Amino acid sequence: MRMRTGVYLAHPRPGSFNHAVFDAVVDELRVRGCQVFAHDLCAEGFPPVLTADETGTVQSAQSSAYPAESQVALHRAEVATLDAMVFVHPNWWGMPPAVLTGWVQRVLAPGVAYKLSAADGEPAGLLKAGRALVLNTSDTPADREDSEFGDPLHRIWSACVLPYVGVTDVRRVVFRTVTDSTDEARASWLQQAREQAAALLA
Repeated sequence: MRMRTGVYLAHPRPGSFNHAVFDAVVDELRVRGCQVFAHDLCAEGFPPVLTADETGTVQSAQSSAYPAESQVALHRAEVATLDAMVFVHPNWWGMPPAVLTGWVQRVLAPGVAYKLSAADGEPAGLLKAGRALVLNTSDTPADREDSEFGDPLHRIWSACVLPYVGVTDVRRVVFRTVTDSTDEARASWLQQAREQAAALLA
């Protein structure tokens, strides 16, 4: 059976380097025989705002709060079937873009991606995807990030989100600094993105 991988892009501008990374990863995975579910969240118009009905209740992939054909319902049903996930996004204020933050809040919901036996208990991840790759772009030099800001995206993905839903193998690569990068640097980064995607299948 072919490995099922979801690839999620969160960048609003067509032609961005994030789009190039996304395209390279999707191509590499497909060339290697992976079944890829590729989502450009901005182009698809994914609705990121968590609704009042979604708060305070346990959801399901087939929640009656959504028509079966809604984007949220379709994403929830799909993510439950994945073997791996790849997220491609820029570092904006130490956070993923709002569309991806909203995707996490609406799709990786309690009852869909994790469950809690008690409010103060340990979460039990429900996703079968045991591994994930996060590919970030940044315009902050590494030495400045280390000395001034730390790395909040590392904690978001590697401590707060992915382990919570059952992903135990979290890999992350940061490409920096993008704005002043050369064509040679970008070509090297795209090759690195391909190699990281290939390694995810091993």
